[in-house]
Amino acid sequence: MTHPYLLLSASMLLTFGSCTSKQVATTAAVQQQAPAQEAKALKTGAEQLELYLPQLQGKRVGLIVNQTSTIDDTHLVDTLLSRGVEIKTIFAPEHGFRGEADAGAHIKDAKDSKTGLPIISLYGKNKKPLPEQVKDLDVLLFDIQDVGTRFYTYISTMHYVMEAAAEHGKEVVILDRPNPNGHYVDGPVLDMDQQSFVGMHPIPIVHGLTVGELAKMINGEKWLEGQRQAKLTVIPMANYDHDMPYELPVKPSPNLPNAQAIALYPSICWFEGTDVSVGRGTPTPFQLIGSPYYQKKDFSFTPVSTPGATNPPHKDVVCYGKDLTDVAVADKVDLAYLLEMYNNSSNKDKFFNNFFDRLAGTTKLREQIKAGKTEAEIRASWEPALSNYKKTRKQYLLYPDFS
Repeated sequence: MTHPYLLLSASMLLTFGSCTSKQVATTAAVQQQAPAQEAKALKTGAEQLELYLPQLQGKRVGLIVNQTSTIDDTHLVDTLLSRGVEIKTIFAPEHGFRGEADAGAHIKDAKDSKTGLPIISLYGKNKKPLPEQVKDLDVLLFDIQDVGTRFYTYISTMHYVMEAAAEHGKEVVILDRPNPNGHYVDGPVLDMDQQSFVGMHPIPIVHGLTVGELAKMINGEKWLEGQRQAKLTVIPMANYDHDMPYELPVKPSPNLPNAQAIALYPSICWFEGTDVSVGRGTPTPFQLIGSPYYQKKDFSFTPVSTPGATNPPHKDVVCYGKDLTDVAVADKVDLAYLLEMYNNSSNKDKFFNNFFDRLAGTTKLREQIKAGKTEAEIRASWEPALSNYKKTRKQYLLYPDFS
């Protein structure tokens, strides 16, 4: 498969303040010399404490973090507390602070048993920090591993954090991390009438940006409410480029357990808007697709209740479909799986549900599939929006692009 292994590590500090210009950037470089005989190791933003600790000293800090927010094996919360940073609040995204909750499950506010810090859910009653939740903070620091797709909700949480910060005059610091799907750009660009928490920006399904680069784009394109701009600082990675293979050291959510699932995710997540299971409730989620209505019977699986998928689609029902655990994954949004499952369904009238258009970011894809359009015809309809996005994307890159 594409990009199946880990290369790990910095040297740049970027600040993007609130101004009237479209893209605002002040850049200072911190060079770190490694011995000539050693390969330069990738460093995440979080690992470069010397670049952002000074910005946190003497300030009241709110962290937007989860189980992926680590430096080696130590959680960022513990690292910052040990360095004397005044952490006031932890904000938790979808799946919670520990990353164990089911997809879509509302998360309640809580208290961290280890540190005693309050944990405020941004996937419960509200998805945007409330004024009273940020009024006693100076800095909001975001450090969450993303997987590079529009419908993965951590970037929506980042958007709302930036928006709250812009509205209330708070600083935002983004600690950048690699994008495991950052080596290509593909898919339909979101029609803004389909905007939702699984698609907030006019970007394609695979946007080809790190969270730091996307934060720059959100700020520069003035996508925050009221065209505000956050006082934004991005702590970039060192020695990273968009062609770099990267396998995540910590699974980003319960049902993306490995590199194969993450690579397949852009091409099969929209099955969550259909009657097709993506393998939730099996040992290999997002590596299987199947439905009771798929008419080819050569492969089957039965979803059951599991941690992170307590009530999966088609629970305890035999599903027929495809085993993708060992397939080679192309560097594109692959429509072949979607067309195959629809064209061989005995239940076409109920194949799609209301969530599909939100995931696709357009009503056109569903209409095209029902009309019998080919993959080539569908892909052609993504232009010119996709090419226009690619041009805009270039303005916000912090790292060498993929070849």
